[in-house]
Amino acid sequence: MGIVVVNPGALTLVEDLGRQGWASLGLSPSGALDRQSLRLANLLVGNPAGVAGLEILLGGLRLRFVTASTVAVAGAEGIVTLNGAEIPLNQAVRVAPGAVLDFGAPLFGLRYYLAVQGGVDAPKLLGSSSTDMLSGEGPAPLTSGEQLGIGRVSAGNGLVPGKGSVPGTDSVPGHGAGSGAGAGIGILNNAHVLPAIRRAPDPGRAITARVDRGPRADWFDEDSWRRLISQEWTLSPDSNRIGARLLGRPLTQTRLEELPSEGMVLGALQVPPSGLPTVFLADHPVTGGYPVIAVVRRTDLDLLGQARPGQRIRFLG
Repeated sequence: MGIVVVNPGALTLVEDLGRQGWASLGLSPSGALDRQSLRLANLLVGNPAGVAGLEILLGGLRLRFVTASTVAVAGAEGIVTLNGAEIPLNQAVRVAPGAVLDFGAPLFGLRYYLAVQGGVDAPKLLGSSSTDMLSGEGPAPLTSGEQLGIGRVSAGNGLVPGKGSVPGTDSVPGHGAGSGAGAGIGILNNAHVLPAIRRAPDPGRAITARVDRGPRADWFDEDSWRRLISQEWTLSPDSNRIGARLLGRPLTQTRLEELPSEGMVLGALQVPPSGLPTVFLADHPVTGGYPVIAVVRRTDLDLLGQARPGQRIRFLG
């Protein structure tokens, strides 16, 4: 085993890019809430974008490496240390045997993503190693004393310097990336390109997410649609990987008959009788009986995965 979990933190999960297309079996897509950050971390260490890494909620994780490796941390922004010395984020870093990696509480964002060269070796279900907190499928949350395996490093997946690449400052050839948004664009010899580095959301500023009208938008009055896109909503502390619960001025449903359960998609903005919407995230139920007034665009859901309780959210539609 390559890694020992000394302290699992508040909640640390094994996540990849999820298992798509299994709603007929009652399984949500699951996977990283901030997919862009997991992809970035993986590509920085030379992994294929979709291999399993760790999603670390609110820091507190401490890992001891039994074997040497190369790691990268993306997503939330805070102090991450290796043997007590702060390491850069969004950049590949070599780790020696016996080294201890610690994650402090994030200052911006909510979830760190850790990629290890070779990937976290975890059992797969329907092609994915992701933990699904709703169904309980996939690897269990990390616990103290647990040992994690590291997958085999595949030749030919590394980042090689290309036009626009930014050399690293950590002596890992070809794995560098700057800390500013859009920096660190490199070319991979497996035809992948590093995504732009997106800053984690500032908890003091509103997040903007684009929405399209949902299949049951006509179950609400027009004032409700205007209310949805004109007010600033607040993320409830009751939010989790299943859904982002919103607080604000309730929406008004005009059709009051019972709605038969129907399929739900990632990003669906479902409105219960309270009138306070919930945005379905990666571990969402695959069916629901409340009307969906809108759907958040997939590319904007990563920001909701980094939103803190109390964060203000605006919808653009």
